[in-house]
Amino acid sequence: MMRAFIPLMRRLSFLALLATALFATGCAKRETPAEEGLRTHTLLIGNQNEPGTLDPQIYDAATDYNVIGALFEGLTSYDEKTATAVPGVAERWEISADGLVYTFHLRANARWSNGDRVTARDFAWSFQRFITPALGNSYAYYFYPVRGAEAFATGKTKDFSTVGVAVIDDLTLRVTLDRPTAYFLGILATSALPVHRASVEAAGRFDDRNSPWAKPGKLIGNGAFTLVEWQPSARIVVTKNPYYWNAAQNHLERVMFYPIEKADAEELAFRAGQLHVTYSVPPSKLATYRSTAPEKLRIDPLLQLYFVNFNATKTPLDNPKVRRALTLALDRAAISASVFNGARLPAHSLVPPNCGGYTGPAGQTEDYAAARALLAEAGYPGGHGLPSLPMQVLNDDKVPRVAEVIQALWRRELGVQITLEPYDQKTWIQNRQNLTHVLSVQGWTADFPDPIGFLDMFHTGNGSNVFGWSNHDYDALLDQAARTADRGERFALLRKAEALMLDDAAVAPLAFGARTYLIHPAVKNWESAPLGIHRYQLIELKAP
Repeated sequence: MMRAFIPLMRRLSFLALLATALFATGCAKRETPAEEGLRTHTLLIGNQNEPGTLDPQIYDAATDYNVIGALFEGLTSYDEKTATAVPGVAERWEISADGLVYTFHLRANARWSNGDRVTARDFAWSFQRFITPALGNSYAYYFYPVRGAEAFATGKTKDFSTVGVAVIDDLTLRVTLDRPTAYFLGILATSALPVHRASVEAAGRFDDRNSPWAKPGKLIGNGAFTLVEWQPSARIVVTKNPYYWNAAQNHLERVMFYPIEKADAEELAFRAGQLHVTYSVPPSKLATYRSTAPEKLRIDPLLQLYFVNFNATKTPLDNPKVRRALTLALDRAAISASVFNGARLPAHSLVPPNCGGYTGPAGQTEDYAAARALLAEAGYPGGHGLPSLPMQVLNDDKVPRVAEVIQALWRRELGVQITLEPYDQKTWIQNRQNLTHVLSVQGWTADFPDPIGFLDMFHTGNGSNVFGWSNHDYDALLDQAARTADRGERFALLRKAEALMLDDAAVAPLAFGARTYLIHPAVKNWESAPLGIHRYQLIELKAP
């Protein structure tokens, strides 16, 4: 979920936009876009990155979902404040006593944005597409708790009728699991979203990742808004979907998303009246807003982790002693203070606090003497003989600064040299997926409030395992936890697995997440959301 270069055209067009706005403000009192938005019920949001896709079944970035969540709705949705599943397209459901059978009852008035009825068959077909191997969905493993889903997703069977998804009638869908899964309703809210079969098939093969179906004029969604405009590197516009089942309660006419990568530029846009909500705020500006405009500053807890990704398939990072040495030579408190201005807590373990009631192990510590000793044991005393290590970074306002602190620490304490390599988000994601990177600083935001959402990505063969790390004992602990119904016993197994992974230094946790951003006082019902998810149909714009 990171990014690097701003394309020249974007820099020029966005700076020209700001210059025009500021010039107009200086010459005469004119209505700003934010003021116009209050009048026209148009919410203006900074979204940091250009989406890689608006296909809800193959997206890889949280900033993609910020738009996708406006266009599509699952059987369930999330209550922003509590991160608990609430009714979406399914108005109600029953769960069997053993926790294995979910029966969903769809809303009779649920419609696609072209007026077609949303049926249980739409969801069954969408679930099939979600786990079809040829689609290459990195998150197909989210559906593995469903009976037969893993065998289908891994190509062991091509018969989807063996998967525990059954259409009872147009408005009733039954899903049968292999094991009780406390977070299953959350998966249905953010990942296993429906797509419109006719429009997907009209654009080409249903399993083609590059299909043009998710574009303006072609995309048919079932969410509260519909896609009307996508100007790459400029803006995305969605408008109120009149066919949405709860359209009468939608207070917004449209939402505009702006992919402004630099927090400084975004903060300037906010002050110029170009935005109602920013994606972030420069850490250097926190003190100013705290003292002069606290009503515009928000710091919300977020189930997120920043960490160093070690590619364990690359020499010398295939040596756990080297990885361990690097983790011990990190001053996480300094990173939190200097880069995040204290807005994010230092992280020594993987799973953030308040994640479904789970408490992780003590985790990794700072010990420079032990780090130097381990590096010497690995054959690189004082860093001698160790080649310069490239670290891929996203060129936003935070990641390069985090990398620069790490660069200075490892050079000073270990004699290890690293070079920083910035990439755009699309290339950066592809490099990790293809394991062409050596080191990378990245973040991971939870899709549901359960520790497995962080731990499962290290399982061997997992679609999100972009670390090249594999450990049989770790896999066995996660597999055993998946079969354990008792919450306490399950958490104990997960804690043991996390401790094993941290001790082997698969990654180096750096800081837990927080969403630090600016918001216009006229934006109402914008809740603090631990998953960073907002349902825009609940937002109102009211002039103060």
